[in-house]
Amino acid sequence: MSKDFTFAIKSICFDEDYRPSDNTRITTNFANLARGSSRQENLRNTFRMIDNRFNALAHWDNPKGDRYAVKLEIISVEMSIDGEGSGGALPLIEILKTNILDRKTGEKIEGIAGNNFSSYVRDYDFSVLLLEHNKNQAEFSTPDNFGDLHGKLFKCFVNSSAYKANFNKLPVICLSVSSSRTYRRTENQHPVLGVEYEQDEYSLTDEYFRKMGLKVRYFMPPNSAAPLAFYFSGDLLDDYTNLELIGTISTMDTFQKIYRPEIYNANSAAGKSYQPSLKHEDFSLTRIVYDREERSRLAIEQGRFVEEQFIKPYQAVLEQWSASYAL
Repeated sequence: MSKDFTFAIKSICFDEDYRPSDNTRITTNFANLARGSSRQENLRNTFRMIDNRFNALAHWDNPKGDRYAVKLEIISVEMSIDGEGSGGALPLIEILKTNILDRKTGEKIEGIAGNNFSSYVRDYDFSVLLLEHNKNQAEFSTPDNFGDLHGKLFKCFVNSSAYKANFNKLPVICLSVSSSRTYRRTENQHPVLGVEYEQDEYSLTDEYFRKMGLKVRYFMPPNSAAPLAFYFSGDLLDDYTNLELIGTISTMDTFQKIYRPEIYNANSAAGKSYQPSLKHEDFSLTRIVYDREERSRLAIEQGRFVEEQFIKPYQAVLEQWSASYAL
């Protein structure tokens, strides 16, 4: 008999007083910023960067560049498997929700859910399964059905009553472009998203997100150094307002300047043909402390944790559900 999956959504404010809980993925962007001796200064500077970026993009009727403030929520998604006893809910996904405060009118404008995307199953897929599959391979390849389970779990969540009760629009996830691909500037330009870029072949991440039901477009917003990858279903340009899109751009452009300064805080902007590189040396550092090597190491540890706590114990149930789940 097929199992039913149900989802519970929890929300916590992401502000300068935020401290990660014990079961939060510590490699997640927001959790990483909130650790160590510089945690409060890190967070304060990050939110200042986000607000400044937002106001620079939302410049109309904003003469002093201080009309808007971005308020962030961390959305944690837990999944329960029907009939699996009292094992408790399984942590599945963490995303960010933006909310925009208009200081001129006092209005609070709901932003987009998604933005940053953290997934326990993706940790396992990329940091355990993919590495083991390629350990003794002459050429890089992906395992059979790579990303299928994760894609179906994500679609199940987005189509769930829990998602629809909490969010009015479908998610948009915004990530760095891939250093393994070359992007070419097009003539298409959007007033907020900026200049669109295209590429001939999707990256592994693009393919992985395609299995989640998400398309991708690449835009370089005004005064950005490089394009961002926007993953969405529906119509990115028509389904969201300019302010909603600016909320995502300002948040994720700031994160990328911190985490990938070689690309997103480069001292020269991407040209007509652009291949991102983390070996690029002409860039500026932000004042925000971040340990990228630790993050890579912890990703493997967390992938192992997911394997032991989720993949192995529920393997039969997950395989049965995945085989019967209608895409």
